[in-house]
Amino acid sequence: MTIGSMLYEGKAKKVFATDKPDQVVQYFKDDATAFNAQKRGTILEKGVINNKISERLFVLLEQAGVPTHFIKRLSDRELLTKKVAIVPVEVVVRNVVAGSLAKRLGLKEGDPIEPAIVEWYYKNDGLGDPLIADEHIRLMQLATPEQMAEIKRLALKVNGVLQPFFRERQMILVDFKLEFGLHNGQLILADEISPDPCRFWDQTTKESMDKDRFRKDLGKIEEAYQEVLKRVCG
Repeated sequence: MTIGSMLYEGKAKKVFATDKPDQVVQYFKDDATAFNAQKRGTILEKGVINNKISERLFVLLEQAGVPTHFIKRLSDRELLTKKVAIVPVEVVVRNVVAGSLAKRLGLKEGDPIEPAIVEWYYKNDGLGDPLIADEHIRLMQLATPEQMAEIKRLALKVNGVLQPFFRERQMILVDFKLEFGLHNGQLILADEISPDPCRFWDQTTKESMDKDRFRKDLGKIEEAYQEVLKRVCG
């Protein structure tokens, strides 16, 4: 396989073409951003950690019947994936009140959400990825109602697989962001699953084990990422 030119560079990854038109390579960077990239920094070895965690979780989800873009891990920082047309709607699944949900609605952080709720955000950096409703998605023709119903079904299935997985590892899956894309007309899970788009708390101490440590200047950021890698990959 030949890796070609860079197709896209985002906040956390670079995407490269390959000699197969329906496959790309994702390269995971150590760059860290928060608050719509207003805060920037570096988390040492973050790219390596997120790459390995994503591989483990994509394999787990594939085994559970969730279609993903994952093909194989090429190196410490590279994943070979199917090329997708990303649906410009970010999906957030929430199991515990935290982050923006607590601020927006005045709810107590840490309260459980049963059953889990699903939120939509318009994937647009220039607008700050705003929270949107089904009607907005239809208005802007971001996806069809049938596609959004399938995305919601798959997102909740992902939650159903990941919650017990992390519980067994003494972790609380507080909330997480997913992205989906179209590959040969099929909706599949894309992007990454790692401490960047997920919020993890230690089951006993309730301490943050994710990018909130960077957002809130809590310190021990690299240690938290390494601990998640240890628990997820053994």
